[in-house]
Amino acid sequence: MGDPRRRYPKKYETPNHPWIKERIEREKELCAKYGLRRKREVWKAETILRKYRRQARRLISDTTEQGAKEAKQLFSVLRRYGILRKENPTLDDVLSLTVEDILERRLQTLVFRKGLARTPRQARQLIVHGHIAVNGRRVTAPSYLVKVEEEDSIGYYKTSPFNNNDHPERAKIIGITEEQQ
Repeated sequence: MGDPRRRYPKKYETPNHPWIKERIEREKELCAKYGLRRKREVWKAETILRKYRRQARRLISDTTEQGAKEAKQLFSVLRRYGILRKENPTLDDVLSLTVEDILERRLQTLVFRKGLARTPRQARQLIVHGHIAVNGRRVTAPSYLVKVEEEDSIGYYKTSPFNNNDHPERAKIIGITEEQQ
């Protein structure tokens, strides 16, 4: 569990002002759409996005050879995670990214989109309970950012009861995905 005296740094930044109605409503909509447990998860995604945008702003002003090299590395990371889909991206494309681009790459969202769960909340539950695997490895973190090459290997864990097509809940899930198509 770690050293009890050690305080780990937060992985998110809280909003500057706590009571802005538009921000609260936007966060509430994102939580409902992506099945997030609390607004802290939105703040984590915003912090990740803020980090990439800050780096892009710094690289826009950096015209050296090193700046071009770092820009290329930034593009490769964003392309690897599927956040940036353009073939020849520019730094302006990085600046135009939104929080939804980050939230779309979470394991929880992709499990729901692939039809392995009926709702985003159920997708979260299946992940936390250890029913979902990526590349055959169990992943229990709904916030896991899935790389593009891992996307096709998302499925049920080999020992999960959901791996059996005769499972009653699996039949409901399959029935719902067939109705949607």
